[in-house]
Amino acid sequence: MCAIREDGAAQPDGSRPPSSTTDSVRRAELDRLLELAVRDTGVHAGAVFLLAPDRQALRLEVTAGIPAEYLAPWFGVALSSPVPVAEAVRERRLVWLAAPQELARRYPRQAIALPYHHAVAAAPILTGTTAWGTLLLFWSGSDASGTGTASPSPERVRVAGRRLGRFLRDAADTGHPLSPGPAPRSLPQSPARRPAPAEALAAADFAERLPEGSCSLDLEGRFTYISTTAATLLGGSIPDLIGTRPWQSLPWCTEPAAFEDRFRAAVVSRQPSRFTTMIAPERWLAFELYPDGSGVSVRISPTDPGGASQAAPARAGAPQGEPIRLGEAYRVLHLATALSEAVGVGDVVDLITEEMLPAFGAQTVALLAAEDGRMRVIGCRGYPARLLEQFDGAPLTFPAPAVQVLATGVPSFFTTIEELSRACPSAPRQDGLHAWAFLPLIASGRPVGSCVFAFDRPHPFPDQQRVVFTALAGLIAQALERAHLYDTSKELAQTLQAALLPDSLPDLPGLNAAARYLPSVRGMDIGGDFYDLVRVSDTIAAAVIGDVQGHNLTAAALMGRIRPAIRSHALAGATPAQALARANRQLVDMDPGRFVSCLYAHLDLARHRAVLATAGHPPPVLRYPDGHAEVLALPPGLLLGIDPHADYPSTEIPLTPGTVLALYTDGLIETPGVDLGDAMTGLAAQLAQAWPQPMDRLATVLIDHARQTATRTDDIALLLIGLATAG
Repeated sequence: MCAIREDGAAQPDGSRPPSSTTDSVRRAELDRLLELAVRDTGVHAGAVFLLAPDRQALRLEVTAGIPAEYLAPWFGVALSSPVPVAEAVRERRLVWLAAPQELARRYPRQAIALPYHHAVAAAPILTGTTAWGTLLLFWSGSDASGTGTASPSPERVRVAGRRLGRFLRDAADTGHPLSPGPAPRSLPQSPARRPAPAEALAAADFAERLPEGSCSLDLEGRFTYISTTAATLLGGSIPDLIGTRPWQSLPWCTEPAAFEDRFRAAVVSRQPSRFTTMIAPERWLAFELYPDGSGVSVRISPTDPGGASQAAPARAGAPQGEPIRLGEAYRVLHLATALSEAVGVGDVVDLITEEMLPAFGAQTVALLAAEDGRMRVIGCRGYPARLLEQFDGAPLTFPAPAVQVLATGVPSFFTTIEELSRACPSAPRQDGLHAWAFLPLIASGRPVGSCVFAFDRPHPFPDQQRVVFTALAGLIAQALERAHLYDTSKELAQTLQAALLPDSLPDLPGLNAAARYLPSVRGMDIGGDFYDLVRVSDTIAAAVIGDVQGHNLTAAALMGRIRPAIRSHALAGATPAQALARANRQLVDMDPGRFVSCLYAHLDLARHRAVLATAGHPPPVLRYPDGHAEVLALPPGLLLGIDPHADYPSTEIPLTPGTVLALYTDGLIETPGVDLGDAMTGLAAQLAQAWPQPMDRLATVLIDHARQTATRTDDIALLLIGLATAG
């Protein structure tokens, strides 16, 4: 982001820094449009995320109906993150999650970080194809019994997104694009109506006459009204309680989850709730929470422990240190889930440098790995190269906190630059940084590396935050260890797969070909599907595609034996029927306990014809020069490896210039709940619609379509063969 120059001159991107008045007016209009969106769609809360100037991340700008701190895990969201607000912008579509169960299933990170009953919609803020941010809306959703708040109209949500998009576009067109502010804002919510003074006094008198206590809290959880009975029951005085949060001002509230968590649940879900808790030996209180858009009304009455579910009382003599705030705990849960989804080392590095930096409000972050007795910088953001060069390749005895914490296994926190100078006079420094957290990464009892967060101002690091950082270090270490194992396995699998499949397709005059292979097992780039294109002569070629039962190393090993066997038969001049029959007998003799499907095509380029035979394999699709495509009906043949005496009938077809023949394995077309015949017909339609284009691009289009249609559970192999047109 460009700094604003004091002389008001244009910035490098051509825009001019707006005056504080202009900026305030535009943000006020954004606030109005958010409130209008919430009101117009009938939801109870909403938020606007704006794209950062580099357009690689979203920043939470403002919330309505819900405190911004509840969305702390998403103050900064990388566009690559698997969360609704990022996906809406990335895919330019409305992400609709009308049931809490659906939210938990599709986006577990968000469900863990905000574990309350709610439904959400994330609408991209667009003008044309240009994205400006995301509109996030909350409503109660329906529970298992079907009760709850009705879903808003998707079209109204889209209209609200487009309205915001036009406003942001117009602001940008004036040369003053609206960028995310320094911190998220929460809009104050007014009550449904404001009573006259006399009416307010009468309402207070009414509450005072009730046998139970009454109080009111705003959306931030602060007391705005409390009756005398309520203050007595809670063990406090009205002047001392007004303006405070119960979990901060009530001495018996040593278990914040007993109140704060239930308060958050009421605000997010907008559903009444009831719970009991013990405030002193033999003294129990029942709390009834009734939320709306301006706050939560609470009714308090004495009860007994059997009246409802209750929070566990604190044990006598238990440590009474400051507990971890729930917001911090949910943030760790969010990051823990994100780290569990990271696959390779690169994923872990991206997650730490892109998501954890804004989540903790740090200015810079560096991730160092311990390799062969030395430190290696594997990821960073905000540090200059000259500073990191001092660490890259440094021995584990290097006198710097980022290295020394590995020896102790204990994090080091320096709240000011003076603290760091006293403890480590020789530690490298960077201008503008004033506080540091050095976290050792220890996994399975050995040092994996270290992670360094730095802040641009003194940072106190309260006890609960130190606990959070310490837990975070363990999560990062475990993720890095898993990632290293994954990368090693992936490299091995890729090497093996490269040895089992053709290095490249042969170049034959008049023939264009492209192939793709896609494994189904995440993290295992190897499987049992195979393909081959064999050059027999200048005008003769053999195309083969097959599928070994299973998609693992055993299937790949069998594929590594059957593909060369079929290839040798092709080079020996065997017909399709002969090649399959011989391969079948060989497979029966091997007795591997697995079967193989296979399709063999003998291509005669001089005579423009092909002879095909199949061993239980999906039929090919033929695209004719005039543009239409069809699934070829071939006489069936038995799978290889069952009957040594099976024979394989052949079919001859013309191959005129401009024809495309698609050979594939069933992973390309199989979709749960879709008839296989309909799926093959759909592939033929896709092949017809995607033409004309280069063969390699056509293969990519077909594979991408298969990926987007449904979750794939089988490997995919695709071999496209096209006869070039004359001239």
